[in-house]
Amino acid sequence: MSHAAPVRPISIDDINAARARIAPTVLRTPLVKLELGQGAPDVRLKLENLQPINAYKLRGAANAVAMLSDEARRRGVWTISAGNAGQGVAYAARRAGVPCTVVVIGSAPEAKKARMKALGATLLEASYDRAWQALEERAFPGVEGTFVHPFDDHDFIAGHGSIGLEILEDEPATRAVICAIGGGGLIAGVGSAIKALRPEIKVFGVEPETAAPAALSKKMGSPQRFAPWQASFVDGAGGQSMFPRMWERLKPVVDDYFVVSLDETRAAMRLLAEKARVIAEGAGALSVAAAVKGMAGEGPVVAVVSGGNIDLKKFCELVTK
Repeated sequence: MSHAAPVRPISIDDINAARARIAPTVLRTPLVKLELGQGAPDVRLKLENLQPINAYKLRGAANAVAMLSDEARRRGVWTISAGNAGQGVAYAARRAGVPCTVVVIGSAPEAKKARMKALGATLLEASYDRAWQALEERAFPGVEGTFVHPFDDHDFIAGHGSIGLEILEDEPATRAVICAIGGGGLIAGVGSAIKALRPEIKVFGVEPETAAPAALSKKMGSPQRFAPWQASFVDGAGGQSMFPRMWERLKPVVDDYFVVSLDETRAAMRLLAEKARVIAEGAGALSVAAAVKGMAGEGPVVAVVSGGNIDLKKFCELVTK
């Protein structure tokens, strides 16, 4: 079992350095106004679905891989993923010439597994519960190399912080930012950047009703397990529990947590396709579902569209239901 370094704040210097480091690998994604008509909140879309792997995880993965020592590069990297973190680490590792293994959650969509393989990753399948255990232990039988945690990793989170810098540059009048929460790495990074530079801007997390440990933890005042957890098409967000280390990271940088229904998430996926011609996976549409409901106020509200990795047939079924 590998031991995690103590949690420390993600500084603005860490985030600026990460941004420079990952610039050759990641896309500086656009911030686009979602035209909702009169009387609706002013919603802007941060389109991370446009990254080369169609998800924000490339930012953190590129930074984590760039920080490896020569010896660590030779030994290779591994991660645990339902799809997007695995693609991010595999993409960054391939660019750096580093071997990559992904312990993939068996229920992950076939499209995501195929893309990880295409990026040169060796895949090992595990059940959801076994993978979650490995996340806590930072170890998995038979896997060697440097473990890149898909959310609780300082360098990974610093990479995601670059999203916050871009938002503030493109829309200085931003009043709130909403990010989906799975493990919490995205919002930890974005929140750290926003609160360092513009602490008055609200940072909100959002989860699906079927998997909302962060909202429950906020209500109870401590990290909680979400007993009624259910798998859903929102496979890139909503964990079974809030990691105590992530709770420590999120407390100073997140103002509150929202919960949206699966129907609201589906409606947001459809809205994004109709109004903005954007394909978002379930997790990518959570922030939009909360924003259009006015949960974060009148705006400008930035909804981070975290990813668009969804099988097209599945997407069509969901949005035409």
